Amino acid sequence: MAETAGSVQTSDDARSQARAALDMDDKQFSKWTQLLESRSGLFIAPERRSFLASGIRSRMRVTGCREYSEYYRRLYSGGSQAREWSLLIDCLTVQETCFFRHQSSMLLLEEVVLPAALEQEQSYHVWSVGCATGEEVYSLAMLLDACYTRQLGDRYFGVTGTDISLSSLQHARAGIYRNRRIHDIPSVFRHQYCQRVTNNRFKIKDKLRRRVCFSQLNMRDVGTAPFVDINLIYCQNLLIYYEREQRVKIVNKLAESLVPGGVLILGPGELPGWKHQDMEKMRYENTLAYRRAD
Repeated sequence: MAETAGSVQTSDDARSQARAALDMDDKQFSKWTQLLESRSGLFIAPERRSFLASGIRSRMRVTGCREYSEYYRRLYSGGSQAREWSLLIDCLTVQETCFFRHQSSMLLLEEVVLPAALEQEQSYHVWSVGCATGEEVYSLAMLLDACYTRQLGDRYFGVTGTDISLSSLQHARAGIYRNRRIHDIPSVFRHQYCQRVTNNRFKIKDKLRRRVCFSQLNMRDVGTAPFVDINLIYCQNLLIYYEREQRVKIVNKLAESLVPGGVLILGPGELPGWKHQDMEKMRYENTLAYRRAD
Protein backbone atom coordinates (compact mmCIF):
# COMPACT_ATOMS: atom_id res chain seq x y z
CA MET A 1 0.00 0.00 0.00
CA ALA A 2 1.35 3.40 -0.99
CA GLU A 3 2.03 5.90 1.82
CA THR A 4 -0.14 9.00 1.94
CA ALA A 5 1.26 12.46 2.59
CA GLY A 6 -0.23 12.29 6.05
CA SER A 7 1.45 9.00 6.90
CA VAL A 8 4.81 10.29 5.65
CA GLN A 9 4.41 13.37 7.82
CA THR A 10 3.53 11.20 10.83
CA SER A 11 6.59 9.03 10.20
CA ASP A 12 8.84 12.08 9.94
CA ASP A 13 7.39 13.48 13.15
CA ALA A 14 8.02 10.20 14.95
CA ARG A 15 11.66 10.18 13.83
CA SER A 16 12.04 13.79 14.85
CA GLN A 17 10.59 13.07 18.27
CA ALA A 18 12.87 10.06 18.67
CA ARG A 19 15.90 12.20 17.87
CA ALA A 20 14.71 14.86 20.29
CA ALA A 21 14.32 12.24 23.00
CA LEU A 22 17.96 11.30 22.55
CA ASP A 23 19.26 14.85 22.82
CA MET A 24 21.01 15.12 26.18
CA ASP A 25 19.88 18.25 27.99
CA ASP A 26 21.58 19.88 30.98
CA LYS A 27 19.52 17.94 33.52
CA GLN A 28 20.29 14.59 31.87
CA PHE A 29 23.97 15.44 31.51
CA SER A 30 24.19 16.32 35.20
CA LYS A 31 22.37 13.13 36.18
CA TRP A 32 24.65 10.90 34.10
CA THR A 33 27.91 12.59 35.13
CA GLN A 34 26.95 12.30 38.80
CA LEU A 35 26.25 8.60 38.31
CA LEU A 36 29.57 8.01 36.56
CA GLU A 37 31.54 9.90 39.18
CA SER A 38 29.84 8.18 42.11
CA ARG A 39 30.15 4.69 40.62
CA SER A 40 33.57 4.87 38.98
CA GLY A 41 35.16 8.22 39.75
CA LEU A 42 35.20 9.10 36.05
CA PHE A 43 34.91 12.80 35.29
CA ILE A 44 33.23 13.98 32.09
CA ALA A 45 33.79 17.68 31.42
CA PRO A 46 30.86 19.73 30.04
CA GLU A 47 32.62 20.16 26.70
CA ARG A 48 32.56 16.37 26.27
CA ARG A 49 28.78 16.08 26.46
CA SER A 50 28.51 14.79 22.88
CA PHE A 51 31.14 12.14 23.66
CA LEU A 52 29.17 10.99 26.70
CA ALA A 53 25.89 10.95 24.75
CA SER A 54 27.47 8.98 21.91
CA GLY A 55 28.83 6.34 24.29
CA ILE A 56 25.52 5.93 26.06
CA ARG A 57 23.59 5.79 22.78
CA SER A 58 25.83 3.00 21.50
CA ARG A 59 24.83 0.85 24.48
CA MET A 60 21.19 1.90 24.18
CA ARG A 61 21.11 0.59 20.62
CA VAL A 62 22.52 -2.77 21.73
CA THR A 63 20.14 -3.12 24.68
CA GLY A 64 17.08 -1.86 22.83
CA CYS A 65 16.51 1.11 25.12
CA ARG A 66 14.79 4.07 23.42
CA GLU A 67 15.34 6.77 26.02
CA TYR A 68 18.11 7.76 28.40
CA SER A 69 15.81 7.26 31.38
CA GLU A 70 15.02 3.71 30.30
CA TYR A 71 18.71 2.82 30.02
CA TYR A 72 19.48 4.59 33.30
CA ARG A 73 16.92 2.37 35.05
CA ARG A 74 18.34 -0.71 33.33
CA LEU A 75 21.71 -0.16 34.99
CA TYR A 76 20.05 -0.64 38.35
CA SER A 77 17.87 -3.64 37.60
CA GLY A 78 18.45 -7.32 36.98
CA GLY A 79 21.45 -9.57 37.46
CA SER A 80 23.12 -8.35 34.28
CA GLN A 81 23.53 -4.72 35.36
CA ALA A 82 27.13 -5.25 36.52
CA ARG A 83 28.10 -6.54 33.09
CA GLU A 84 26.22 -3.74 31.36
CA TRP A 85 27.92 -1.18 33.57
CA SER A 86 31.30 -2.59 32.57
CA LEU A 87 30.37 -2.42 28.88
CA LEU A 88 29.29 1.21 29.25
CA ILE A 89 32.59 2.10 30.93
CA ASP A 90 34.38 0.45 27.98
CA CYS A 91 32.56 2.86 25.66
CA LEU A 92 33.62 5.86 27.72
CA THR A 93 37.29 5.02 28.21
CA VAL A 94 40.00 4.48 25.63
CA GLN A 95 41.27 0.89 25.86
CA GLU A 96 43.79 1.40 23.05
CA THR A 97 47.41 1.09 24.10
CA CYS A 98 50.66 -0.39 22.77
CA PHE A 99 53.80 -2.19 23.84
CA PHE A 100 56.62 -0.04 25.27
CA ARG A 101 54.47 3.06 25.22
CA HIS A 102 56.25 6.29 26.14
CA GLN A 103 59.89 5.51 25.47
CA SER A 104 61.34 7.96 28.01
CA SER A 105 59.60 6.26 30.94
CA MET A 106 60.75 2.85 29.72
CA LEU A 107 64.32 4.14 29.42
CA LEU A 108 64.14 5.52 32.96
CA LEU A 109 63.28 2.02 34.14
CA GLU A 110 65.94 0.31 32.09
CA GLU A 111 68.77 2.74 32.80
CA VAL A 112 68.09 3.98 36.33
CA VAL A 113 65.34 2.24 38.31
CA LEU A 114 66.01 -1.44 37.64
CA PRO A 115 69.82 -1.36 37.93
CA ALA A 116 69.46 0.33 41.35
CA ALA A 117 66.86 -2.22 42.42
CA LEU A 118 69.10 -5.14 41.49
CA GLU A 119 71.71 -3.92 43.94
CA GLN A 120 69.26 -4.10 46.85
CA GLU A 121 66.12 -6.14 46.15
CA GLN A 122 65.82 -9.92 46.02
CA SER A 123 62.19 -9.68 44.93
CA TYR A 124 60.46 -6.99 42.94
CA HIS A 125 56.74 -6.28 42.76
CA VAL A 126 55.24 -4.07 40.07
CA TRP A 127 51.74 -2.64 39.79
CA SER A 128 50.50 -1.44 36.40
CA VAL A 129 47.48 0.81 37.08
CA GLY A 130 44.93 1.10 34.29
CA CYS A 131 46.57 -1.66 32.27
CA ALA A 132 43.87 -1.87 29.55
CA THR A 133 44.52 -4.91 27.32
CA GLY A 134 47.84 -5.78 28.95
CA GLU A 135 50.53 -4.47 26.62
CA GLU A 136 52.02 -2.31 29.36
CA VAL A 137 52.13 -5.20 31.81
CA TYR A 138 53.96 -7.45 29.37
CA SER A 139 56.37 -4.64 28.41
CA LEU A 140 57.32 -4.18 32.07
CA ALA A 141 57.66 -7.94 32.52
CA MET A 142 59.97 -8.17 29.50
CA LEU A 143 62.25 -5.45 30.88
CA LEU A 144 62.35 -7.10 34.29
CA ASP A 145 62.95 -10.60 32.99
CA ALA A 146 65.75 -9.46 30.68
CA CYS A 147 67.35 -7.53 33.51
CA TYR A 148 67.06 -10.33 36.06
CA THR A 149 68.28 -13.11 33.79
CA ARG A 150 71.58 -11.24 33.41
CA GLN A 151 72.13 -11.45 37.17
CA LEU A 152 73.29 -14.30 39.33
CA GLY A 153 71.30 -15.49 42.30
CA ASP A 154 67.74 -16.46 43.02
CA ARG A 155 65.49 -13.47 42.38
CA TYR A 156 61.74 -13.12 41.95
CA PHE A 157 59.59 -10.54 40.21
CA GLY A 158 55.90 -10.24 39.45
CA VAL A 159 53.72 -7.70 37.64
CA THR A 160 50.08 -7.10 38.52
CA GLY A 161 47.84 -5.22 36.10
CA THR A 162 44.55 -3.67 37.19
CA ASP A 163 41.76 -2.11 35.16
CA ILE A 164 38.04 -1.43 35.49
CA SER A 165 37.21 -3.09 32.15
CA LEU A 166 36.41 -6.80 32.37
CA SER A 167 36.67 -7.27 28.60
CA SER A 168 40.10 -5.64 28.52
CA LEU A 169 41.30 -7.85 31.36
CA GLN A 170 40.07 -10.93 29.54
CA HIS A 171 42.10 -9.87 26.50
CA ALA A 172 45.13 -9.21 28.69
CA ARG A 173 45.01 -12.62 30.33
CA ALA A 174 44.89 -14.33 26.93
CA GLY A 175 48.01 -12.42 25.86
CA ILE A 176 47.15 -12.69 22.15
CA TYR A 177 47.59 -9.67 19.87
CA ARG A 178 47.47 -8.74 16.21
CA ASN A 179 50.76 -8.84 14.33
CA ARG A 180 50.84 -5.08 13.81
CA ARG A 181 51.43 -4.75 17.57
CA ILE A 182 54.65 -6.73 17.47
CA HIS A 183 56.53 -3.93 15.73
CA ASP A 184 56.41 -1.90 18.96
CA ILE A 185 58.43 -4.60 20.74
CA PRO A 186 62.25 -4.46 20.46
CA SER A 187 63.45 -7.17 18.10
CA VAL A 188 65.49 -8.96 20.76
CA PHE A 189 62.36 -9.28 22.90
CA ARG A 190 60.19 -10.48 20.02
CA HIS A 191 62.22 -13.65 19.62
CA GLN A 192 62.51 -14.24 23.34
CA TYR A 193 58.96 -13.60 24.52
CA CYS A 194 56.60 -13.84 21.53
CA GLN A 195 55.40 -16.68 19.33
CA ARG A 196 53.11 -16.80 16.30
CA VAL A 197 49.71 -18.46 16.74
CA THR A 198 48.09 -17.62 13.36
CA ASN A 199 49.06 -15.73 10.22
CA ASN A 200 47.93 -12.45 11.76
CA ARG A 201 48.28 -12.98 15.50
CA PHE A 202 51.01 -13.69 18.05
CA LYS A 203 50.96 -14.49 21.75
CA ILE A 204 53.15 -13.82 24.75
CA LYS A 205 55.03 -16.96 25.72
CA ASP A 206 53.89 -18.81 28.80
CA LYS A 207 57.18 -18.36 30.64
CA LEU A 208 56.50 -14.61 30.79
CA ARG A 209 52.76 -14.87 31.32
CA ARG A 210 53.44 -16.87 34.48
CA ARG A 211 55.09 -13.72 35.89
CA VAL A 212 51.97 -11.56 35.54
CA CYS A 213 48.42 -11.46 36.85
CA PHE A 214 45.40 -9.25 36.22
CA SER A 215 42.63 -8.03 38.48
CA GLN A 216 39.65 -5.71 38.18
CA LEU A 217 39.90 -2.48 40.13
CA ASN A 218 37.60 0.53 40.13
CA MET A 219 39.83 3.51 40.98
CA ARG A 220 37.04 4.84 43.16
CA ASP A 221 38.03 1.98 45.50
CA VAL A 222 41.79 2.50 45.30
CA GLY A 223 41.84 3.53 48.96
CA THR A 224 40.90 0.00 50.01
CA ALA A 225 42.81 -1.89 47.32
CA PRO A 226 45.00 -4.66 48.82
CA PHE A 227 48.29 -3.44 47.35
CA VAL A 228 51.15 -2.87 49.78
CA ASP A 229 54.95 -3.04 49.69
CA ILE A 230 55.09 -2.36 45.95
CA ASN A 231 58.50 -1.60 44.43
CA LEU A 232 57.27 0.07 41.26
CA ILE A 233 53.92 1.61 40.33
CA TYR A 234 53.42 2.50 36.69
CA CYS A 235 50.38 4.73 36.08
CA GLN A 236 50.14 6.42 32.70
CA ASN A 237 47.18 7.67 30.62
CA LEU A 238 44.74 6.92 33.43
CA LEU A 239 44.53 10.16 35.40
CA ILE A 240 43.16 12.02 32.37
CA TYR A 241 39.76 10.52 33.19
CA TYR A 242 39.56 12.22 36.59
CA GLU A 243 39.36 15.80 37.79
CA ARG A 244 42.36 17.16 39.64
CA GLU A 245 41.04 16.62 43.18
CA GLN A 246 40.38 12.97 42.43
CA ARG A 247 43.76 12.63 40.70
CA VAL A 248 45.52 13.82 43.84
CA LYS A 249 43.61 11.34 46.01
CA ILE A 250 44.50 8.48 43.67
CA VAL A 251 48.20 9.36 43.47
CA ASN A 252 48.45 9.90 47.23
CA LYS A 253 47.14 6.38 47.74
CA LEU A 254 49.55 4.98 45.17
CA ALA A 255 52.44 6.66 46.98
CA GLU A 256 51.35 5.04 50.25
CA SER A 257 51.45 1.62 48.60
CA LEU A 258 55.18 1.85 47.86
CA VAL A 259 58.01 0.41 49.91
CA PRO A 260 60.71 2.88 51.00
CA GLY A 261 62.76 3.53 47.88
CA GLY A 262 59.87 2.45 45.66
CA VAL A 263 59.21 4.37 42.45
CA LEU A 264 56.02 5.89 41.05
CA ILE A 265 55.96 6.74 37.33
CA LEU A 266 53.13 8.90 35.98
CA GLY A 267 52.37 10.19 32.52
CA PRO A 268 54.16 13.51 31.88
CA GLY A 269 51.72 16.38 32.30
CA GLU A 270 49.02 14.31 34.05
CA LEU A 271 49.56 15.82 37.49
CA PRO A 272 51.96 18.78 37.37
CA GLY A 273 52.92 20.31 40.68
CA TRP A 274 51.96 17.30 42.79
CA LYS A 275 53.87 17.04 46.06
CA HIS A 276 53.91 14.49 48.84
CA GLN A 277 55.90 14.63 52.06
CA ASP A 278 57.29 11.13 51.54
CA MET A 279 58.09 11.43 47.84
CA GLU A 280 61.01 13.03 46.02
CA LYS A 281 60.94 13.87 42.34
CA MET A 282 63.31 12.01 40.06
CA ARG A 283 65.08 13.92 37.32
CA TYR A 284 64.94 12.25 33.93
CA GLU A 285 64.13 13.90 30.62
CA ASN A 286 60.49 13.87 29.52
CA THR A 287 59.24 11.84 32.47
CA LEU A 288 57.25 12.41 35.66
CA ALA A 289 58.57 10.05 38.32
CA TYR A 290 58.95 10.04 42.10
CA ARG A 291 60.86 7.92 44.60
CA ARG A 292 59.59 7.24 48.10
CA ALA A 293 62.13 8.46 50.62
CA ASP A 294 63.59 5.99 53.12
